[in-house]
Amino acid sequence: MILIVDDDIAVRTSLGLLLKQAGYATKAAATPEDALRVVRETPPQLVLMDMNYSLDTTGQDGLQLLGQVKAVAPQVPVILITGWGSITLAVEGMKAGAAEFVTKPWNNDSLLQTIRTIISLAETSAAHQDDELNPTRRQLDRQYNFQRIVGQDAQLLQVLRSVGQVAATDASVLIEGESGTGKELIAEAVHLNSHRRKAPFVKVNLGGISASLFESEMFGHRRGAFTDAKTDRVGRFEMANGGTIFLDEIGELDLGSQVKLLRVLQDRTYEVLGDSRSRSLDIRVICATNRNLAEMVREGRFREDLFYRINLITVRLPALRERPDDVPLLVNHFVGNLRSTYNRPALKVGTRALHWLREQPLPGNIRELKNLVERAVLVSGKDELGPEDFQAQTQRVVVKAAEGELPPVGVMTLDELEAQMIRKTVDFYAGNLSRVAKALGLSRGALYRRLEKFNIPFTE
Repeated sequence: MILIVDDDIAVRTSLGLLLKQAGYATKAAATPEDALRVVRETPPQLVLMDMNYSLDTTGQDGLQLLGQVKAVAPQVPVILITGWGSITLAVEGMKAGAAEFVTKPWNNDSLLQTIRTIISLAETSAAHQDDELNPTRRQLDRQYNFQRIVGQDAQLLQVLRSVGQVAATDASVLIEGESGTGKELIAEAVHLNSHRRKAPFVKVNLGGISASLFESEMFGHRRGAFTDAKTDRVGRFEMANGGTIFLDEIGELDLGSQVKLLRVLQDRTYEVLGDSRSRSLDIRVICATNRNLAEMVREGRFREDLFYRINLITVRLPALRERPDDVPLLVNHFVGNLRSTYNRPALKVGTRALHWLREQPLPGNIRELKNLVERAVLVSGKDELGPEDFQAQTQRVVVKAAEGELPPVGVMTLDELEAQMIRKTVDFYAGNLSRVAKALGLSRGALYRRLEKFNIPFTE
């Protein structure tokens, strides 16, 4: 049963009919007192709650009712209903324990999807609390598709267990972790274990999209929508419709683009540039960042309402130094792939080398480890690698960072050298991309492609 709490009879009636058509049993309450009585007598599956019950419209009575409901039935999820202009109030409600908020006027399909997601999450959480088993990696692999994820550290297994639980829902997921920890693989795992697995999985590096190109990249454009729009372009949201969109490096998004993204995630609608027709979205959103978004919110560099919109479920990936026992597993996995890639069936890493690698700080995490292993394989030419083969590569990495001289031959690839030069030029010109492009002898379009390729953050 879903409890609808609103002092407006028109809202109660409208929501009651919508939910009845969707197959839900409902009860309605016009006052906070009536709502609390229902919650005490028959705890509902979910509460849909308005924020205002008095003439002052401050929403404080709604926050008070939310606190009372969570005190009486903490397991019952609450969705707040508010006007677009009161999103700050809704954010306060999220801090106080609300599961989600919707704005008036709501979109029926979007609201029903939100309700299904919240109820599914609540049921999954309840089932998890009743399950006293501590599943091993083997058990998780029997339940879910985690083929591309290597490791069996307790922290990683907890992450995978959370991923398996939330994948079946449409809940928005925020993946936090340092660069190179495998956030994209976790996002992919959420998609592959969801009911959307046969639909598109679209990856977007927001750090590589300038503010001026954000709408065109994300929403698409019609030919002639602006000066350089020579042909129609399909936006990333349209590509992902029906499936999952992965917004990587969301912490790099400027405040103006954050507002545009929030509108889409809130209303589940968007408009193609040059086309005034509004289009609906059926999409799951997964975001990732290596930044501390909560701190950015406090500093005013990230919108608080967007922060609460994207992190219904937060997954934190441990750094590789926090799971050292997984280093040998990862090394052997990489070497296994390199055997076939370079046609070297006898290739292996000695026990002493595995012990040495396990003790390294590896600030670049899994990505750094993978590059180190491949570089050692290519440079050493030996079938069994020892500690000295990896030590030689880490020493050369230090040499390549020296200012004013080129690195030794064999230490860096052209891609790595190019990325380093672009980063240095962006810093030198303080992010002025016109001057960066001119200094590097590139067109702006070619520069944008390289910034995205090398995951180099920038602003316009």
